[in-house]
Amino acid sequence: MRRNSILQMLFLLIIFFSIEETALSQGRNSIFFMGYHDAPTSNEARMVFTGTSYNLSLEQRDIPFIFTQGNIADENGNILMSSNGIFIADATGDTMLDGGGLNPDLFTDDWKQYGLPMPYANLFLPMPDDSNKYVLFHQVADYNAPVGLDALEIYYSNVDLSMNGGLGQVISKNNIALSGVFSWGIAACKHGNGRDWWIVAMSDIATGMHVFLLTPDTLQYMGLQTFPVTGFPYGFAGQPVFSPDGEKFAFGGSYGITGMNYLSCVSLFDFDRCSGIFSLDTVIDYSDNYLSTATTFSPSSKYLYFASVKYIYQYDTDSFGLIPYQLVAVNDTFLSAPPVFYTDFNLMYLAANGKIYISSGSSVLDLHEMDYPDSAGVLCNVNLHNIHTNCFFRGVPNHPNYYLGRLVGSVCDSLTSVSEIEHDFKFKILPNPNNGNFKIMYLLPQNTSGKLEIFDINGRAVYSQNLPQWSTLQFISLPKISNGVYAVKIISDNFSVTKKLIMYHE
Repeated sequence: MRRNSILQMLFLLIIFFSIEETALSQGRNSIFFMGYHDAPTSNEARMVFTGTSYNLSLEQRDIPFIFTQGNIADENGNILMSSNGIFIADATGDTMLDGGGLNPDLFTDDWKQYGLPMPYANLFLPMPDDSNKYVLFHQVADYNAPVGLDALEIYYSNVDLSMNGGLGQVISKNNIALSGVFSWGIAACKHGNGRDWWIVAMSDIATGMHVFLLTPDTLQYMGLQTFPVTGFPYGFAGQPVFSPDGEKFAFGGSYGITGMNYLSCVSLFDFDRCSGIFSLDTVIDYSDNYLSTATTFSPSSKYLYFASVKYIYQYDTDSFGLIPYQLVAVNDTFLSAPPVFYTDFNLMYLAANGKIYISSGSSVLDLHEMDYPDSAGVLCNVNLHNIHTNCFFRGVPNHPNYYLGRLVGSVCDSLTSVSEIEHDFKFKILPNPNNGNFKIMYLLPQNTSGKLEIFDINGRAVYSQNLPQWSTLQFISLPKISNGVYAVKIISDNFSVTKKLIMYHE
């Protein structure tokens, strides 16, 4: 009986969300799946981030995505695997070998047609020091939770991509990392040694963080860190996110309701990538009477964004609280059709092209796009409902910064020899020679922005372009220039590396 009543309440909650008016192929984090085949639109799509833009294309696949979405691609942006909390899919979009049966629970059974309705409930990580192994961390709501729909386990499942002809096999699943009572949401950050991973799961009312450390040898539970922050009694405290530089952590959303008015706040922490210790920076109460769920950082980590369904706010994390948070966008009354819903603000996603995309909890066919997240105030330029996806969805991918490097000079920077050449950017030109159409692959230091320059043998610049933060791959099409040898230079963070390019036109 309790199961049926809670399920009805959850459906009503999602419907309420919908009527409330109020790293380019850049590599591992380049894919955003959306839609499911039984949706009102019966459409599914894939968004691939390219350069400073994106490509959106309709597709057919077996795995549905409404909220929960973990996925990971290879360094070239080719999808490797994905999960909606019900099963793990391989690169073809079909169930990976032994990839079914995730999150054994009655709640999972009720949502198998759509994928779990839990934001940030799973997350893929590459296994340290093993290019074939991956770990999916995941959780599921439970009807038997003491209050609401908390999760009662943090699970992890292991994938070996060397199996099944390169499509991968799940070699163990539903391993319990920790039992307890947890709020929805899992986040991860690269350890200061540049190899291992910190994984964080929220306590039941989000007044503390359970911390795990993934190394090549083991997954170790590092304990619970508690803080004097606002409690979230409903099982969901908004999106838990690390800043791209790994130095900050935040989560926030609605923690209560008075009459029909929602109470909302965001908590900001400093994070030590060596010790895994959080330190509370500030708690910002931004109650604006509207339901709130969204949190993310700008590419430089300077600005923290949080939102209710009606408003988007920006906070300068370097201001020490001297600059109050600013209003940067207001939802309008635009209606999508079909179906006809308002386009509110739901969840935020910092994409591989350096822009922020905001899903809608109501106009589920449309995305909002923030062009310049590292610009102060309204200069961040939020475009309301400017991307019509033609798909029914509400969630966004859960991608950590896969490209965060080691913390150079720190006490935990112990895995790199001092004789190792710094900042070679892992720079490659493919193919070489070429006819002016080629790609460059690289890894910018600590994910700072960069610049590409090409010079002829006389040192004259013939081409240049900026390399955005988080980018790892660009496709270059040079104007018609003479055959010969050219120098290709990448500059970033006061370092540079140059490689030879051979141009040959038949």
